[in-house]
Amino acid sequence: MKKVVALLAGAALLVTGCGSGAGGSSGTEARTLTVFAAASLTESFGTLKSRFEDQHPGVTVTYSFLGSSQLVQQLVNGAKADVFASADQANMDKAVQGGVIDGTPAVFATNRLTIATAPGNPKGIRSFADLARPGLKVVVCAAQVPCGSATKKVEQKTGTTLHAVSEEQDVKQVLAKVESGDADAGLVYVTDTTSAGDKVARADFPEAAQAINSYPIAVVRNAPQADLAHQFEQFVLGPEGQQVLNKTGFAPAAG
Repeated sequence: MKKVVALLAGAALLVTGCGSGAGGSSGTEARTLTVFAAASLTESFGTLKSRFEDQHPGVTVTYSFLGSSQLVQQLVNGAKADVFASADQANMDKAVQGGVIDGTPAVFATNRLTIATAPGNPKGIRSFADLARPGLKVVVCAAQVPCGSATKKVEQKTGTTLHAVSEEQDVKQVLAKVESGDADAGLVYVTDTTSAGDKVARADFPEAAQAINSYPIAVVRNAPQADLAHQFEQFVLGPEGQQVLNKTGFAPAAG
C-alpha cells in the first residue's frame, strides 16, 4: 500500500511540474515589442514602457526614437517593427500610402511649438518675431520633420523668415544645441522644455496655436507581435497612457 501511495504522489508531482514549465498554462513567454516612435515621445513612452511591461510579464518593449520622417523611410525600406507613433499626420499618411500600416491610425495626443533658450533667457527672446533678429543663433528642425513643418507654417502665417544656423533631423537634436550653448534659441515642443527642466527657459508664443501637431499611432503591417502591438496601441489611447502623456506636457487629441 505504501508503494502505491508513493507512486501516486510521484505521478502528481510530475504532472504539476509539466504544467508549470514553459509550455504550461502558468508559464510566461519572453517576447519583444518593437516600437518606432517620434523623438519627442522619448520621455513619455519611457514611462509607458515600464508600466506596460509590468502589466505584461515576459514582454520587453524596445524603442527606436528618431524623426518621424526617418522612421517612415525605414519602414518603407523593410525595417521590422510592431508599432509606429508619429509626431504628425503627414508622416503617418506617408506610411499608410507606403503600405506599411495595418488598420486605421488613431490620434492619441497633440503638441505645440515653443521657444527654448538658455536658462534665464539672456537674449530676451519674447516672441516668434524675435527669432529673426540679426546675430541670433537659432536652430530649427528640417522641413520634412514634424517640428520643422510646424515651424514653416508659423513662418508663413506670420510673414517672418528665420535664418537658422542649422536644421536638425529631430527635435531632441535642436534641444541639445540649446542646452549646450551652441544655439541661442531653438524651436521645440512644449513637451521638450518640460522634460528639460531648468536646463532651458521656455518662451511661448500665440502663433504656435496655428500649427498644432497631432500624434497618430498605428500597428505596422505584418508586425511580428501583432497582438501585443494592438494592446500597446490601446494602452496609449487609454486612461493610463493619457495620464502619462498629459503629465509630460502633451494635450489631448482634438475632439
